[in-house]
Amino acid sequence: MAENSSCSNSGCSRDTCDGCDKAPESMKKECNAFSNIKNVIGVLSGKGGVGKSMVTASIAVSMANAGYKVGILDADITGPSIPKMFGLNERAQGTEEGILPAVTAKGIKVMSINLLLESEDLPVIWRGPVISGMVSQFWTDVLWGELDYLFVDMPPGTGDVPLTVFQSLPVNAAILVTSPQNLVSMIVKKAYNMAQMMNVPMLGLVENYSYFTCPGCNERYSVFGESHIDEIAEQMDLPVLAKLPLNPEFAKAADNGKIEDIEKLDFDIIKDALQKI
Repeated sequence: MAENSSCSNSGCSRDTCDGCDKAPESMKKECNAFSNIKNVIGVLSGKGGVGKSMVTASIAVSMANAGYKVGILDADITGPSIPKMFGLNERAQGTEEGILPAVTAKGIKVMSINLLLESEDLPVIWRGPVISGMVSQFWTDVLWGELDYLFVDMPPGTGDVPLTVFQSLPVNAAILVTSPQNLVSMIVKKAYNMAQMMNVPMLGLVENYSYFTCPGCNERYSVFGESHIDEIAEQMDLPVLAKLPLNPEFAKAADNGKIEDIEKLDFDIIKDALQKI
């Protein structure tokens, strides 16, 4: 079949076309009638093991402490950890209108696959399309109510779920979480390039595990190597939103479901950036 050069619509599938200029259909899905979400923020990482979920939860707590109505959509379907960090153990309930999210002590609304399973340690052995479908349902079927910010905690990499989130949800901006290792720079750029290709603005970079402060001598140590985040950020023309320390107390709080009790993390730059969206 000869390529039709008279139609500017790349999605037109007709054998012949007289230049219909039909606008491509949007893949964005509508949230339900009981949700009013002002800003959707994707939190992603190029690789696993950088503490992305911890950062997502901490930013959400920081914004809730500032008086905003906040929710977290746990899109890491096969490796969900958000409920445990907040001490959420009960199963999610539903009504005829949709699924009710769990609510933390400080009023943060949370939806995760672990809130739907009979036991939190049951594995989710699903193929990509089914996982992506569940992420979409967390957007369309959950009764989020009024939210200023919905943070979407995505699995690492640039696969099915990040693609689904960027295509199906009205993501206002993304935050990229990384760690200091040299090899991370290449992987960070992959995630950044994906966001660029999907026309999602990148808010900035967060470097987790940036340093460890010795409790005895107060010296800082670069446990995971010297930071290169400033160089990477300059190459991509992005701000560094935070350099977060490696702190056993933070991990202990998350393990015990007490992440809302952490008050030592400085997210002022992130809050300022989110408020300007």
